[in-house]
Amino acid sequence: MVVGVGIDLIEVARIRPVAERFGERFRTGFCGPVKRLLPGLRHPAPHLAAVLPPEAISKAFGTGIGAALGWQDMEVARHDSGQPYVILHGGGERLLASRGGGALHLSLSHTENYATAVVVWDQP
Repeated sequence: MVVGVGIDLIEVARIRPVAERFGERFRTGFCGPVKRLLPGLRHPAPHLAAVLPPEAISKAFGTGIGAALGWQDMEVARHDSGQPYVILHGGGERLLASRGGGALHLSLSHTENYATAVVVWDQP
């Protein structure tokens, strides 16, 4: 049963200067440990924007980013097939457990100018 859906759309132009300014700190700090997802890309900004789904995750939970769910509580990883998935840490794990568990399904897409994330939260 679907209990939450979240979507976020971001302009790559908003991410590019921050990613360039903070480099590795941006990838491993704000983004969580995503550097392994983006090895050696010449123009990483569109890809970085596409792995920034915290707003979509927080919308699926209906909480927004704040006390219950912080930026560092969420991470994007990829299966060997390339399919992205969400890893919750700390507050994210507690929030999911307190709401009855379930699974978060993630879909990402990007162009040169925009990136989007869609999260569907379902419970059995």
